[in-house]
Amino acid sequence: MHKDGGKRPDDDTEAGRTFAAVALRRVLALVASGEATSRVQIARQTSLARSTIGQHVDYLLRRGIFEETETGASVRGRPPKMLTISPRAGTVAVADVDVSTTRVAIADLTGRLLGRDVLAIPVEEGPDALLDALTERLLALLAAHGGDDVPVREVVVGLPGPVDFQHGCAVRPPIMPGWDAYPVGARLRERFGAPVVVDNDVNLMALGEAAREDIDPPLLAVKIGGGIGAGIITADGRVHRGADGAAGDIGHLRASSHTDTLCRCGKTGCVEAVASHSAVLRELGFLDGENGARDIANGTRLLTEAVANGDPRALYQVRQAATEIGEVVAMLVHMYNPRTLVLGGPLSEQRDELLSGVRAVVYQRALPLATRRLTITTTEPDSDPALRGAISLATRDIFAPDGITRLLATGD
Repeated sequence: MHKDGGKRPDDDTEAGRTFAAVALRRVLALVASGEATSRVQIARQTSLARSTIGQHVDYLLRRGIFEETETGASVRGRPPKMLTISPRAGTVAVADVDVSTTRVAIADLTGRLLGRDVLAIPVEEGPDALLDALTERLLALLAAHGGDDVPVREVVVGLPGPVDFQHGCAVRPPIMPGWDAYPVGARLRERFGAPVVVDNDVNLMALGEAAREDIDPPLLAVKIGGGIGAGIITADGRVHRGADGAAGDIGHLRASSHTDTLCRCGKTGCVEAVASHSAVLRELGFLDGENGARDIANGTRLLTEAVANGDPRALYQVRQAATEIGEVVAMLVHMYNPRTLVLGGPLSEQRDELLSGVRAVVYQRALPLATRRLTITTTEPDSDPALRGAISLATRDIFAPDGITRLLATGD
């Protein structure tokens, strides 16, 4: 017996328990994915008897995982009812840590955004200060939307540097002093009492862009901020992270020019050192090298104003950056043959200049077979794709086989 007073369906024998567990996960997965929205549709999708389906659905309703509502008047008999994941089934908490700001959000298990906020804390403040503030803000959002009555099912955090996905920490990130090997996942797991996923911010951005209705995979997302990174989404919608999570770290590929420019990694000629958003701001004198992240917002404003006013130096620097990025992207287009290329990050705010420059190089350098159906675009303004991607990753994990097992075990 469970504390909610309901027996797990068909749990009288070991064979019955095994069959019931498999069937229960199947019913939950069908509703979570939207493949079935009623008991009748579940019956059509499975070979389960209607009585068995009724037992499983009733069990999930009692557990507060499902919600069943009437959809409207029926011509004959009882009004039809729709099954959905209940808003009380749980929440996910996500964060996108960037160089100068951190965005946080919470969502229900259907992916519906419940609340979000922005923290003006630069990443150079270090993990202790930033994670304390991040945790406090997420807990405040959770308290405002159900508090202890709605459990946190997963936490996802994106970091602006190389990430060890398995261990939940950054690995020698060049723009994150004090973050190397810091146990971000373990610390947040202790605070939230839920599974924690730590990923590269560009991977999350790519997942968020892949969820747009007007985007076709495979997808290559390139973020141009303090550094330059790429996120790769395969044709089946999964992130390609590589053997050790280093896939997409393109900022340290060699630029086609400026081969003597020193990069923060200690090498010279990296494309990040000459074509990142920060590099453009520094070249124009819009970013004080001593204050770093604190001046990025002001530098971005000055760059936008200069480009809008037709300042020749600003236009030249953005176009040069676009050319360097286009050279790297052209290689990636040949390697991965994406259907969609999305440019994001603060430099993408100079949309017209960036797009025209990157497109010109990609279409010149790449062969027609790789570009004839390629769409090159930018992220939508104020769309927070990394937060959307983090929410997508969390809900996907929760309704994967292992996640469903954890979800159903809660409270047993």
